[in-house]
Amino acid sequence: MTPSQIKLVQASFAHVVPIAAAAADLFYERLFEIAPHVRPMFPEDLAEQKTQLIAMLGAVVAGLSHLDTLVPAVRALGRRHAGYGVKAQHYVPVGKSLLWTLEKGLGTAFTPEVKDAWASAYMLLWTTMIEGANERPMAA
Repeated sequence: MTPSQIKLVQASFAHVVPIAAAAADLFYERLFEIAPHVRPMFPEDLAEQKTQLIAMLGAVVAGLSHLDTLVPAVRALGRRHAGYGVKAQHYVPVGKSLLWTLEKGLGTAFTPEVKDAWASAYMLLWTTMIEGANERPMAA
């Protein structure tokens, strides 16, 4: 990601924070609409999951300025998600749902440049999580 893309993601996320609850609702509604097969991977009550989603996004967005710290944390997140049964193909509808949610939540502020920046951020997140999921524990 370029420094300007990082700034765009961080600035646009600041506009998501005030609508975080609605954004989380939109995200999961969209995800389960386009990928109903993933619904069983989540708890029936999504309240805590929605809180975790926004917190994770906030941490990732803030961490984009410090990739040396962010990347190991995201790899660990990928290993945990693999333990929940998340596969590489699951990241595609998640990314689509995220971008759709941002478009709905940000409206006209979701310019093509902002969309490209978020797509780059998600690609970084996605590929790093997959790398983490594919890591093998070191032998003792």
